[in-house]
Amino acid sequence: MKKYISALPLLAPLCLASVPAWGQEADGNDENQVVIADLRLPEIVVTGLPVTLGEGVYSTIETDIDPSRTVENSLRDIPGLQQFRRSDARSANPTSQGVTLRGLGGNASSRALLILDGVPQADPFGGWVAWPGYDALALGSARITRGGGSVTDGQGAISGTIELFSDTVGDRIELGAAYGSRNSVDADLLFGRELGQGQLTISADYARGDGFIPIIESQRGSVDRPAEYEQAGLAVRFVAPLSDNVELQTNVRAFTDDRERGFAFSENHNDGADASIRLIDRNSDWQWSALAYVQIRNFDVSFGGVADDRSSVSRVFEQFSVPSTGLGARFEVRPPVGDDVELRIGGDWRRTEGTTKENFFFADNDTPRRSRTAGGSTATYGAFVEASLQAGEALVLTGGGRVDFWSIDDGFRKEIELIDPFPGAVRTDEQFANRSDTEFTGRGGFAYDINDQLTFRGAAYLGWRLPTLNELFRPFRVGSDATAANESLEPERMKGAEIGMDWTSGIAKLGVTAFYNQLDNAVANITLANGPGVFPGVGFVAADGTYSQRQNLDAITSRGVEIDVAFDLGDLVEGLAVRAAYSFVDAEVDGSGDAAAVDGFRPAQVPRHNVTGSIVWENEAGTGISLSARYVGQQFEDDVNFLSLADALTIDGRMALAVTDRLLVETRIENLLDARVEAAVSSNGIIERAFPRTFWVGLRARIE
Repeated sequence: MKKYISALPLLAPLCLASVPAWGQEADGNDENQVVIADLRLPEIVVTGLPVTLGEGVYSTIETDIDPSRTVENSLRDIPGLQQFRRSDARSANPTSQGVTLRGLGGNASSRALLILDGVPQADPFGGWVAWPGYDALALGSARITRGGGSVTDGQGAISGTIELFSDTVGDRIELGAAYGSRNSVDADLLFGRELGQGQLTISADYARGDGFIPIIESQRGSVDRPAEYEQAGLAVRFVAPLSDNVELQTNVRAFTDDRERGFAFSENHNDGADASIRLIDRNSDWQWSALAYVQIRNFDVSFGGVADDRSSVSRVFEQFSVPSTGLGARFEVRPPVGDDVELRIGGDWRRTEGTTKENFFFADNDTPRRSRTAGGSTATYGAFVEASLQAGEALVLTGGGRVDFWSIDDGFRKEIELIDPFPGAVRTDEQFANRSDTEFTGRGGFAYDINDQLTFRGAAYLGWRLPTLNELFRPFRVGSDATAANESLEPERMKGAEIGMDWTSGIAKLGVTAFYNQLDNAVANITLANGPGVFPGVGFVAADGTYSQRQNLDAITSRGVEIDVAFDLGDLVEGLAVRAAYSFVDAEVDGSGDAAAVDGFRPAQVPRHNVTGSIVWENEAGTGISLSARYVGQQFEDDVNFLSLADALTIDGRMALAVTDRLLVETRIENLLDARVEAAVSSNGIIERAFPRTFWVGLRARIE
């Protein structure tokens, strides 16, 4: 799991102050920087280059990673941040776990850019996120920038940017273990050593559970069973100064993830390994950083078709191997241009390649009639410049732009008959033309301090996202329904603006932001026809099935308001804090032609209302108690807004007791009221729920 900092409870969105680790004293540095102080050599700081003046212009939330929960569920408490499904990585299909912000959803690929220590994290093939892979990391904090057009981070940030930062733990060995409902186990190890002037961190995590039955009780049949899961990860990080100014940061991690969906032929397996190396000079007049990284992924997934009465299930489709690779590099320099001006200049490169290997049209559960391979590669080359200006004592201005050259290359799709009467016969053998073009990203804004307590800010931005290999080349089936890929998909393009204010007065902090976003060429699955029939890209569709294709919608527009409030009540009761946040999103599809049927509808899986809140008390020893709540409004399963998912309120709690300065005992409860959080509903009304009420009890021991 993560590095275990203080027995901190669930944090709601506006956590602006860093919290020290359990048994570790706080320092006076920036909250996203954890420092190993040493008078002989420069201090080791585990983040990248310093935060710029311009960061205060945008709607940004900085939060510590809640150590008592997974990274995925910690981030869910940011209002407006959502995944395609409400279920988490213990029961969701991993290909549905893309992340987005501000109602720019309706697609399982990520429309927010997730970054770990500068490295983009989306799956190279499908754009989704392998969330269990982050629970083994020693993470300190996260920064969420709502709104697109990130000039310096590369393409893909059309709804916002989520940055995860590694932590430095000093000399420490910690062990943790927890046991929960349904025979669930969660165990982790954290090992930290200062080696000379460097810092070595090794962290590991293991989680398993018998799982729950996803289908609601009144609709279950004989095929339904608990959705068990087993996940593990290992991470190694080394940070050391190479000279008076230059620091080396290296990361290697690997993870494995096995889960199923609650019936036969629904198993999923996902493996991954990442490595990165970064050099940073944050002390010279010319600050700079250089990064190179590699991502390796492979997953396999099976799909079963369940009878209407849920008495039988048969295998209908399997992706038995989907290897993919992501490679990239980035360089940035900050020339000294004056005390009141900050200038960032740089460039980056990213390449993805992948292939899906599939069997489908099964004669029986073990005998596929046909196989398919499909894939290709994409590449982007970008250059950027961004400047921030302290234009006066109360005014900050910032603006920048980037140009990206992109290409989609070597696309192919091939289908072969596997059994009689035509074994080996080639059904489809398509080679797609290479494509390339350029795209522009821009962002700018201002922040004006009206007085010591009140800041007024505004921003506007342009961004874009290249379709994934999955969207371009891989058709898929779910039951009788078939969806064709579309090798001609155009990049998604976003434009937006926001205006907001931040107010601070004594114990209270308040932030309010109003925004408008328009996503042109939004990729969506568009229903084109009903079966029976033979259709391009998918073949035969039965009478009870539908034929769809991935297409570019005209646009998705999203407008709304975000409110964040926090009260530090430490003067009344030491260690007491209250936080709450609300997000309202009014999103609408603009469709014509084949997509005319969804014109004016809300995008799938996008709620209008999202509310979070928490009350937290904790003393310096780590003893504490917390209660948190999360409300998600009604949303639709499908693009024509026919299948509805009900709203849901969940409450979580935690109690921790520091028995000694080396031993912590804690109890937790997820979904205290056992609310039915609807995660999916099928065309015949079968409802799948997210995780039910779950109790945990655990120990944390600090050996040294």
